[in-house]
Amino acid sequence: MLLKQSNRRFISKAFLELVRKTTRNESVFVKRLFDLCCATCLLLVSAPLFLIAVVGIKLSSPGPLIYNARRVAKGGGTFEMYKFRSMKVSEVAGPVITAPGDSRVFSFGAFLRATKIDELPQLINVLKGDVSFVGPRPEDPSIVERFYDEDMLKTLEYVPGLTSPGTLHYMKNFAAFVDAGNSEDSYVENILEAKLRIDLEYAMRANLVSDIKLIAATGLFVIVRVVGKLLGKYDHE
Repeated sequence: MLLKQSNRRFISKAFLELVRKTTRNESVFVKRLFDLCCATCLLLVSAPLFLIAVVGIKLSSPGPLIYNARRVAKGGGTFEMYKFRSMKVSEVAGPVITAPGDSRVFSFGAFLRATKIDELPQLINVLKGDVSFVGPRPEDPSIVERFYDEDMLKTLEYVPGLTSPGTLHYMKNFAAFVDAGNSEDSYVENILEAKLRIDLEYAMRANLVSDIKLIAATGLFVIVRVVGKLLGKYDHE
């Protein structure tokens, strides 16, 4: 009798684990399909903005159109994250964190950053599967190597994203937390750990509906901020 009960418990646990894995795999598939469809549509719709960026960069600053930023991927590997170049080309490496008013940003580059047009090439990263629309924002390898503790490393179990609840939270008050004179240390001290904690808590319970709500909230915030800057509140980011 005890053996039969033990077998039943084992079979029940095995069945529940199979259901969890199936549900998890289905969720990953649906999220990937959502990313592919949305990225393709947005690339088509934003084609005129790509043209504006290409022409503006060529006329404003000598150098490449695209800046390839090394970022840490799921599992701890690295990938190249694409951005329209918004900084002057320099042989001297600067801080990996860009603070408001950074002198490396050229004038048209400041416009690209303020309107988030500089991040449009990251839609290609979404198509490639490097990132998702929603996930912990990927960090520079030097930040991960020097500052991530055991809990922060848990965020590398998830596909990184273009936006996250932690990113949105600190996007609203980034300048208040990051010192332009010491952008990297102030970012690590004031933002990094708290942001990753928010992102990890969200990632553990996220679903497609919550992702769509977060994307909408991020889009609304960016639109409001861009309109505010274009109406005269423009600052050099």
